[in-house]
Amino acid sequence: MTRRGGLTALDGAIALIAILLIVQMWLLTATLESYLAGHSEPILPAAIISGLIFIACAGLFLLIHRIDADVRSREEREVSAPRPEYLP
Repeated sequence: MTRRGGLTALDGAIALIAILLIVQMWLLTATLESYLAGHSEPILPAAIISGLIFIACAGLFLLIHRIDADVRSREEREVSAPRPEYLP
């Protein structure tokens, strides 16, 4: 993976994490509003869905970490690789 491809993958993963966190905040708000209105039925399904969203965000974070480490190690290998010496 090139540096440009790595940055594109990172941007996409970060955007997806942002969307998932917005959905999770909306879910928390809707569940709390329902609970305060006296309805306790949606608490368990909301907790399960929130946990799944958390797992998805953690997985995306690990993906970001792996892609970043891969791109950095590839760049280090390219920089530290011995260059052939050309004699005139």
